[in-house]
Amino acid sequence: MPKYDFVTVDVFTDQRFGGNPLAVFPDAAGLTDRQMQSIAAEFNLSETTFILPPADPRNHAHVRIFTPRAELPFAGHPNVGTGYVLACMAGDPPEHYTFEEAAGLVRVHILRDAGGAISGARISAPRALSLDIAVPIDLVAACAGLNEDDIGTGVHYPIVASVGASFVIAEVASLEALARAQPDLAAFRDGAARLAALPEHFAVHLYTRLGEDFLHLRTRMFAPLLGVMEDPATGAANAALAALLTSLAPGENVDLHYDIEQGMEMGRPSHIIASARKTGEGPVLATVAGSCVPVTRGTLEL
Repeated sequence: MPKYDFVTVDVFTDQRFGGNPLAVFPDAAGLTDRQMQSIAAEFNLSETTFILPPADPRNHAHVRIFTPRAELPFAGHPNVGTGYVLACMAGDPPEHYTFEEAAGLVRVHILRDAGGAISGARISAPRALSLDIAVPIDLVAACAGLNEDDIGTGVHYPIVASVGASFVIAEVASLEALARAQPDLAAFRDGAARLAALPEHFAVHLYTRLGEDFLHLRTRMFAPLLGVMEDPATGAANAALAALLTSLAPGENVDLHYDIEQGMEMGRPSHIIASARKTGEGPVLATVAGSCVPVTRGTLEL
């Protein structure tokens, strides 16, 4: 009977049982697509990652990412957590890893604390910011269980944005409105049928400013069509958010760092540092960083 070792870590936190849990299979060679999907459904976390040998020996690994219902081309917290796990297993890891993923190459920089211990990772999104369709306010409000006047439009209208994975990004008018948001699965299904241009299994990422600070945000992310009613910490969505807001900031050469809270309403507080840079000549590029805490390890039998 084949056996596969796994570990779980909490990502975007320095406290066990905070952040976003992740299961990592460090040696997934031999698993089929169906088996990977079944294992992810069994763990029932936002994502589970499977590490395979790279196609190009210059890279460190081929990483596949599964939600309970589907494979993703790229995601943030799985890359941060997978980089952390590989670095801890290596003992003397390289400063950077390069992961092959469906969305492209993901560069992972290993972070250390003041004492030199491995503490987390910072990842570079595999693609520059791309913007797609504007999304009707009533559709976003329905999906989030909010009123239309809860959706802010002062900076931008709800829009599909991506730096490797697509999200509907919408500003919420207040912290109180953000706290009231609840995903409505029927509205998501209706939205997918109503607006064919939306990405398959579309997800909604909401944010609001904390006080007057443009760079301090709280977010929530709903992806029920992917089997994730709410995500405690979403690196790819917050990277896309940072890139979107930076693209709209005044000036041609802008480098901004966003301090983001997520997961508070779920009892899993998460802390994410998302950064984005734009120049007058080039694309808007984003990174996302955070700490990790080891939780469990075990063996799965097939």
